[in-house]
Amino acid sequence: MPPGLNEMVVESVRVHMLSSQHVVILKDLEHDRYLPIWIGTAEADAIARRLQGITPERPLTHDLFASTLEELGVAVKQVVVSDLADETFRARLILQLADRTVDVDARPSDAIAIAIRAGVPIFATDAVLERAGVTPEPDEDERLSVFREFVNSLDIDLGESRGEGPERRPD
Repeated sequence: MPPGLNEMVVESVRVHMLSSQHVVILKDLEHDRYLPIWIGTAEADAIARRLQGITPERPLTHDLFASTLEELGVAVKQVVVSDLADETFRARLILQLADRTVDVDARPSDAIAIAIRAGVPIFATDAVLERAGVTPEPDEDERLSVFREFVNSLDIDLGESRGEGPERRPD
């Protein structure tokens, strides 16, 4: 694994019960910490459907983009949640075309949706995890209860369409 990067997996896609905003929760494979990223409804639906193995009758945007890249001979190598600035996450889509590597700016939700379609690793930088990562601390029950309350206020949403919201760090 490249230095300064932490491999993540999609732990879940949920909707916050009080605000009806969607969040994708990434889990660090090496440590007991999580990265919640607020995302739009369409992106949440695209990620959740793919994780559940649901194939749409016609390709959705992320399916179309992934299959277009494949047809053009471009391989998706990895996705990196690379920055958090002004409450907005940033991501990079790392592509390989023959012997040329291309680094493309992307919204994390789109990058994650592409990564799960391409079956490639998702990483988050140390800096992003330091600023926005959530680490439950089992020895400190009060701090853990805050994390539990946050997770319990979320619920899985598999398809309601309500328009896109900004990708930002939870308040």
